[in-house]
Amino acid sequence: MTYTTLELIGTVFFALAVIHTFMVGKIMEWSHHFPKNSMRSGILHLLGEIEAVFAIWASLFMVIYIAMEGWTPAINYQNSLDFTEPFFIFAIMVVCSTRPILAIARQGIAAISSVFQKIFKTPAVVTDLTVVMIIGPLAGSFITEPAAMTVTAFMLNAMLQKENSKLIYALIAVLFVNVSIGGALTPFAAPPILMVASKWGWDFTYVITHLGWRSAIAVVINAVGLILIFRKDFAKNCITLKEVETRLASGHAAIPWQVTLIHVAFLAGIVLTGHHRNAFLGIFLMFLGVASVTIRYQDHLRLKESLLVSLFLGGIIQFGAFQKWWLAPLLSKMNDAVLFKGATLLTAITDNAALTYLGSQVDLSDSSKYALVAGALAGGGLTIIANAPNAAGYSVLSHKFPGGLKPVKLLVAALAPTAVAIICLWYI
Repeated sequence: MTYTTLELIGTVFFALAVIHTFMVGKIMEWSHHFPKNSMRSGILHLLGEIEAVFAIWASLFMVIYIAMEGWTPAINYQNSLDFTEPFFIFAIMVVCSTRPILAIARQGIAAISSVFQKIFKTPAVVTDLTVVMIIGPLAGSFITEPAAMTVTAFMLNAMLQKENSKLIYALIAVLFVNVSIGGALTPFAAPPILMVASKWGWDFTYVITHLGWRSAIAVVINAVGLILIFRKDFAKNCITLKEVETRLASGHAAIPWQVTLIHVAFLAGIVLTGHHRNAFLGIFLMFLGVASVTIRYQDHLRLKESLLVSLFLGGIIQFGAFQKWWLAPLLSKMNDAVLFKGATLLTAITDNAALTYLGSQVDLSDSSKYALVAGALAGGGLTIIANAPNAAGYSVLSHKFPGGLKPVKLLVAALAPTAVAIICLWYI
């Protein structure tokens, strides 16, 4: 294992950022010990924002990079990085959080849920939640995982009326795991698959026959299991999608179908050009113009929240190249079973797309390729940094966590749905 001083520093700073994410709750508590508008409170509050963690450490690292290598090499390094994904998530979060998109998503899910209610005679709340937790993540295979995460999180946010710590951690853990594996029906939606599909020749047929059907089974088991275990809690703390629609409709103007159609067209355009930054950003800028003239049918655009999520992902990308020196040799020395388990665990501390990308730089057998990607998908819900869309989901649901998200609690809550994903992806 050979490395440069800069690579070692990059790994150390990355490790410090990971440790920092597990301390954000405590740091946020410390911020309340000082006057609200004081500098100490402000600094601690910033350090306690989980979305800002990797950006802060990446900025400090770049200062050291410039000091050691000079300005020009640092700029060249920045230019070598691909920030398409953070930009895409920013655009897709803003569009998917608009009232017309959320309204049509709720109406579609409610229609599907009503069919199941009539067939199985199940209560409306638990049926709605089950359908949301299944259809939402699986839709990520077609509208991309960030879009599915955003829409699903908003629906859950509207349905969950009362705070219940145990319930919300179980809910977000299953959401994260299901979205991570739910995008595995196609080769273009889940970031860990997208990173390797072209290079390894993984087409739609390969992905759905090897990963897709197994992932779909795991999504269903996780969703149904969550609802069965917490059905009484959901009945007490949640309302149906129909009730959500009624409450929102009473305070808002009815949305013309033409406005909804235009929003869907913009969403489709951004999704279809999602791998071409200039194209989808151009479409997004046009969308902002449309949003300004349809303001009567809009809630406030979530620009700040979306930017924070993009900042979070950008910070992770900043460190990616400096993990290759230890990750690539480690992956190359593992047999298939160890590689699958190792990938699942490593995903918890490094973005799963970055993990599969680094794995694609190593000469692996076909079975090892599957083990790497399957493990990366299975571990995508263990932490907020494990899968890129997780930050988007947390951003939407963050106010449901008094004092902020506790990463250890998320890790513990995610163990059961992750185990289901492991069993389905490796043992079936």
